[in-house]
Amino acid sequence: MNEENRWDAVPKPAELTETRLIEAILDGHFPVGSHLPAERELAVQLGVTRPTLREALQRLARDGWIEIRHGRHTRVRNYWREGNLGVLGTIARHKNHAPPDFVPNLLEVRISLAPAYTRAAVERKPDHVADLLNNYTTLEDAPQTFATADWDLHRQLTIDSGNPVFTLILNGFSDLYGNMALIYFSLVEARARSRVFYQDLRDAALSNDPEAAESVTRQMMIESLDLWQVAVENLGGGES
Repeated sequence: MNEENRWDAVPKPAELTETRLIEAILDGHFPVGSHLPAERELAVQLGVTRPTLREALQRLARDGWIEIRHGRHTRVRNYWREGNLGVLGTIARHKNHAPPDFVPNLLEVRISLAPAYTRAAVERKPDHVADLLNNYTTLEDAPQTFATADWDLHRQLTIDSGNPVFTLILNGFSDLYGNMALIYFSLVEARARSRVFYQDLRDAALSNDPEAAESVTRQMMIESLDLWQVAVENLGGGES
């Protein structure tokens, strides 16, 4: 295997088994509070060896999906209450199996996070934030262009905030964000509103005004939740 391709490995059996079990949990085949079949039976159902199954179960236990109890059946945990950030990232990667309210809930959390890291970014690096936004008001009026630009902006804001935890949280949703953003920015209104936001944020950075940056970002996040609902309702109906 050459150096260029050595990381492009086929997923291991344990990883594929983990994926199948997560999807079964999210789809309700193994609902919260239920018990998984005995190890031997479950391995047969999945068509894997018991060592492969054990490795997959250990991965699930690590992130809070299940509780392994020796001598007793493995319990499916209430992953919303007993899981960790690994659960969030995993649900984001399995977007086709996510609960219907997952994205709205995520956007509500964004209302709290985005203003905080934007304020910190403008406090620390106002000139850099302003430079980032120089060309944002003249973006090509296309969903993919806005989706890419918006992700790049928010990721850089988390970096400029000086708190790497913000970046780690955001990175966990990169795949989901790309799909969401294409739906969201299919709306003419969403693109137009974001142009205003980018200009307002640039003005706040040029004025070295972190409070204004925080305020305009919070307002944008609040409005984006309503715009998302409109975009979902219009999904499949073409551009609004």
